[in-house]
Amino acid sequence: MIPVELTLTPEQGGVSSLARQIKLSGRAYPLFEVAGLVMQKPDRYTVGFRVIKHRDEASKRDVAVQPLFVCNLDDTLWLNEDAAAEHALKAHFETFYQTQKMPCDPPKGVWTLVAQCGMTGELLGPPNFHGYQEKLRKLHAERFSRMNFDMYKSRVKIVKDEAIVKQWTESVSFRFEYTALNVPEPKVLQSMDEVRSHFAEVHQASFIKQVDSFTPKADAKLPAALQTLLRVSLDKEKRFPIRIATALSNTFASMGLQFFKRDKTVVHVAVARPHYLDVETSVVSETTKKIIEHINTNLGTNRKRLVETLAPSPAPVEAAVEGGAAPAPTPLTTEQQAVLNDLHWLIHQGHVIEFASGMLETAKKPAPRPTPAPKAPRKGEKQPAAADATPAEANPAETTSAPATETVSADDVAASLAQEAPAAEAAPEHPTDSSEPTPENPPEKAPEAV
Repeated sequence: MIPVELTLTPEQGGVSSLARQIKLSGRAYPLFEVAGLVMQKPDRYTVGFRVIKHRDEASKRDVAVQPLFVCNLDDTLWLNEDAAAEHALKAHFETFYQTQKMPCDPPKGVWTLVAQCGMTGELLGPPNFHGYQEKLRKLHAERFSRMNFDMYKSRVKIVKDEAIVKQWTESVSFRFEYTALNVPEPKVLQSMDEVRSHFAEVHQASFIKQVDSFTPKADAKLPAALQTLLRVSLDKEKRFPIRIATALSNTFASMGLQFFKRDKTVVHVAVARPHYLDVETSVVSETTKKIIEHINTNLGTNRKRLVETLAPSPAPVEAAVEGGAAPAPTPLTTEQQAVLNDLHWLIHQGHVIEFASGMLETAKKPAPRPTPAPKAPRKGEKQPAAADATPAEANPAETTSAPATETVSADDVAASLAQEAPAAEAAPEHPTDSSEPTPENPPEKAPEAV
């Protein structure tokens, strides 16, 4: 694989929309599932290329292992300067030179046969013509350089048809002149070799630039080696979107979103980090205490079940509906709205986590930090008394419980994502509840990328 680094950057507008949906819903989404949404459509991310540098001990500076060059005329990317210059000259020839067809004397002598390329049909001239060998080698170098020259030469055929011979005679009865444009003084060049030399001397430095990184257009044509790198990298990223997930974590963090690891494995993004609420020692409302108690005693519960349990809806009143139309939805009661308001506060404070599946879970009490073991006494010092035993030794059960969630800083997200490879490739998190979606219990899916 070519030693060039490929970069993937989520489209900024789509990332802002995702962050806004996460903040509005309050739900916690697996970061890899959000990254997978971005990778579903090419217009949700941009592809770039960056050189890989190494230290050159001779010059005492960092140099690119594989340099990159850009043609400023059409923003195309190339792996060497000569290829970029040749492209600029062919694609934009009329910008720099004007071609004129000038008559000249036909070759002297009587010609009865000509050589013709067996693969392109191009006429090369009689084998004993003075320019034959030069034209043969030039065509081989330009079109069939990967083929052995003797093998290519064996494909050349001799044609004795009078019409073909006459066609070749007419083709060498004129020549081309090239007038340089966009220069202080007009200059006439007699061959393409002179044109290439003139372009390299006058224009190449202005339009061909070496770069450390570049983001080509979405439909830009790339060299074969970069096309292979792009295809292989995108295939890997669609299976395990580590680059997009890392870029998303940096952008989400700058927008105020937080990260945590569930069961010490899967990184989630949410409006707040899990923060344990001790309802026994904290001053909270009775509704808040009931919400915490319900979630702790009903594993896998969701918003709809919570509301119906704490504030049941009144029995529906049967009434005739004209035309058989569906009855209007029952408005929320004051008690139900109070439950939802307290739930909203708990979620945005991190005391309750609402996952992408709709499942509710409370933030667990963090385990106390283990007390460091006492240092060995120095000579002359007394051994510590048994009554001085550490709290951890006195009550080991208090240190055995582990939280179901673990907060993660934005700087540690990349390292955490790398550990998710087996789990992320095996199976993403799926909804665990199949209750009907309502305004209080939205559809159980990740936010849509825009």
